[in-house]
Amino acid sequence: MALRTVDTDILILGSGGAGLFAALHAKKAAPHLDVTVAVKGLLGKCGCTRMVQGGYNVALAPGDSVERHFMDTIEGGKWLNNQDLAWKLVVEAQIRIRELENELGCFFDRNPDGSVHQKAFAGQTFDRTVHKGDLTGIEIINRLSEQIWRRDVKRMEDHRALDLIPSADGSGLAGVLMLDMRSGEPLLVRAKATLLATGGGPTMYKYHTPSGDKTCDGLAMAMRAGLSLRDLEMVQFHPTGLLAGAGTRMTGTVLEEGLRGAGGQLLDSRGERFMFDYDERGERATRDIVSRSIMYQIRKGHATKHGGVHIKMSHLGPDHVRRTFKGMVERCADCGFDLAGGLVEVIPTAHYMMGGVVFDLDCSTAMPRLFAAGEDTGGVHGANRLGGNGVANSTVFGGVAGDAMARAVAKEGAFADPDQSVIDASLDRAFSPLGKPSGDLAEMREALMDIMWNDVGILRTGEGLARGAAALEDLAGQVARVGVADGDRRYNLTWMDRLNLENLVQVSRGICAAATARTDSRGAHFREDYPSTSDLTTSHYTVVRMQGGEIDISTAPVAFTRVKPGETLLSEAAE
Repeated sequence: MALRTVDTDILILGSGGAGLFAALHAKKAAPHLDVTVAVKGLLGKCGCTRMVQGGYNVALAPGDSVERHFMDTIEGGKWLNNQDLAWKLVVEAQIRIRELENELGCFFDRNPDGSVHQKAFAGQTFDRTVHKGDLTGIEIINRLSEQIWRRDVKRMEDHRALDLIPSADGSGLAGVLMLDMRSGEPLLVRAKATLLATGGGPTMYKYHTPSGDKTCDGLAMAMRAGLSLRDLEMVQFHPTGLLAGAGTRMTGTVLEEGLRGAGGQLLDSRGERFMFDYDERGERATRDIVSRSIMYQIRKGHATKHGGVHIKMSHLGPDHVRRTFKGMVERCADCGFDLAGGLVEVIPTAHYMMGGVVFDLDCSTAMPRLFAAGEDTGGVHGANRLGGNGVANSTVFGGVAGDAMARAVAKEGAFADPDQSVIDASLDRAFSPLGKPSGDLAEMREALMDIMWNDVGILRTGEGLARGAAALEDLAGQVARVGVADGDRRYNLTWMDRLNLENLVQVSRGICAAATARTDSRGAHFREDYPSTSDLTTSHYTVVRMQGGEIDISTAPVAFTRVKPGETLLSEAAE
């Protein structure tokens, strides 16, 4: 198979907040470098950052501090966080939010006195979430895209990454094997530095928030490349995904946390509030607690018509709700629901991968010339991400990665010859399904979602995880055998579905293995057979690696580099 080769100094996989910030910072640090952004869809129109409704956590207001933001992040993460990464997040968020407004042109909501308005998000001791109504992600991505378009940043749209290709001499990453979806032809992109910023996308669950094209591609490529991934069992479920009924892609769409932060109430089928039965913070408890509480209420037989619970906002005043949450009110209305004046059915929905590639403070990884940022990485959030910390994570570490890659390329950047055997194996994996007997990919995708929802979901047991692991292994075999008609390869969506499903099953196996290994309950990971949290002072995180097609699980101790369990960075006066 003829293989076209493209060279660029810096290759960025993904065009969400992490990828675009990395491109801007790299060009600012070294304008002479060739920077290329490769994206599975269209730049500015895809990715999860654009879908962010809630906002951006940052300590700005009097009474708040980076120490308070840090402690909220660590305690929310149940002490599994890499504390140095979490500290970098809260400190540089202050820099990045000013960069967003003053340099890139973002408009965030203001108070009457002109200060930035910050709203309440669950799990925080201070209202610190900066926002643009409930359409914050669109504001950020639109402004970032405008800045990319006016700079000399090359774009490879409708290109999907297939595999990370190491160098023949073992010195690190040589480049990335890509598929030009417009032509159906492969190409190798060689780069002196590459950023993995494809985002997460736990769409292997029955109810999920990301769009269907988000299929954990970056995590799957990292696993195949033998990289270590930490905290994969920590899949965050957002408590309030829209339950719009079967057969609509609107089911699973997030109704943002600001609703509960503003005083929204969760009601069961009897019309009764139930959250205070589970947590003294009620609806403002952390996402993991609210999600589990909803599932317990459903299990008790108090589910609403479509199997969820209701969220109620009308007691806050319909006009106020329409004004404050305009985007969500309109979204619900499109589906026939009245968020401002009535009841809307919701259910926990798979939202965010806290786990990911192990990376350092400068976003470098164990593979030289490969960097990672955003939802492809693990360690920042620990066992539970606070709402509003996600887009902060992407933009903070995206900027860090751009600066670091520019420095690395300027200092010692060079192209490496790729390992041809890895290229051949990757081409075979991607192209061998073409022309083989086809199967029902939609049925397999549904089977995957059922397995993950029922056995590797919000409430887990050893028995269920063992059942899930066996089913996933069987499903992986089915996917490997299924083919795709080899007709027109241009924008062949069935072929893309096949590649997507393979990645999802692979990452699902990693999630299941990590969940099996963790025999205590932490944050988003809840074992009904091990409901207690183990000793925080001896906390370990899980590490997943793939070797020879098999998944290897190990653990590593958490380093309490800034604060130990039972201690705080806050003075008594500040508390």
